Amino acid sequence: MTTFWSVWITVITLGSIAGCFWLLRVCTKNNTGIKEGESMGHSFDGIEELNNPLPKWWSYMFVMTIVFSLIYLAAYPGLGNWKGFLGWKSAEQDIKTIAEGEARLAAKDPALASQYDRERAAADARFGEVFNQVAYNEAGEYRTVEELSEDPAAIKIGQRLYLQNCSQCHGSSARGGKGFPNLTDNDWLYGGTGEAIKASLMHGRQGQMPAWEAVLGDDGIKEVTQYVLSLSGRKVNDVDAAIGKTKFAVCAACHGADGKGNQAVGAPDLTNGIWLYGGSRRAIEDTLRYGRNGVMPAWKDILGEDKIQLISAYVYQLSKTK
Repeated sequence: MTTFWSVWITVITLGSIAGCFWLLRVCTKNNTGIKEGESMGHSFDGIEELNNPLPKWWSYMFVMTIVFSLIYLAAYPGLGNWKGFLGWKSAEQDIKTIAEGEARLAAKDPALASQYDRERAAADARFGEVFNQVAYNEAGEYRTVEELSEDPAAIKIGQRLYLQNCSQCHGSSARGGKGFPNLTDNDWLYGGTGEAIKASLMHGRQGQMPAWEAVLGDDGIKEVTQYVLSLSGRKVNDVDAAIGKTKFAVCAACHGADGKGNQAVGAPDLTNGIWLYGGSRRAIEDTLRYGRNGVMPAWKDILGEDKIQLISAYVYQLSKTK
């Protein structure tokens, strides 16, 4: 962080705290000219306002909050480039790759590893063998995702790993949200087999829906939108939809001539009424006009294959039981 931004953040933070203290001091003094306990001259619905002071317990708690905030900001990072007198850090700010972080952790020097890395290493040492026992068979080979999906112990572990690492985007119920696929409905962009799900987790996915406004123009976007809506049985302007069908050729390369999609490239089925970014006319127009390039991160280097095998089993069984 540059010196300017460091000073900027420090001044705003300390200024806000000072402002709160000043406001408290003003409110604890009687500046009204009216004695305490007497009427302020305001009444509504039979309720009269009296000039009563702030409760002492409330004022004291406010002061304690201010004192605590100053101690916390002095002890931990928060004021610009100030590191805090405790020297605590949540992550190595100078590390740019996972490999660098793992190298520091391997050095076994507490001063080089962040708290997160130390806790992760301790968890792997404690629970790593548990993952191995569930993920592998007696021959030392991975059990298939499909096989693991029928093992209650594997599903229980996979669910916990999912909640810790995947629920932030796909939701705790795995029903997804705008831009994040629903994992329970058996509609898969890249395939719903165990291996396909595992590949998505291991290596990630990159959306590749291009923007078509420059090619189709504003009228073309609206016409193709009408045709796309008609594919799922929606009521549309038949004239515009017919024109849009002739221009759909630019879309057919990925979505197919019938609009049923192509899992090899992650092109969604446009006929089933399931929309990743919304199925309204406006949402589809925006998709065509500006494109979509959502990113599913790769988890191989973060979680390792053992954990991914178990998460894959949990995700696989979700669409089989809903």
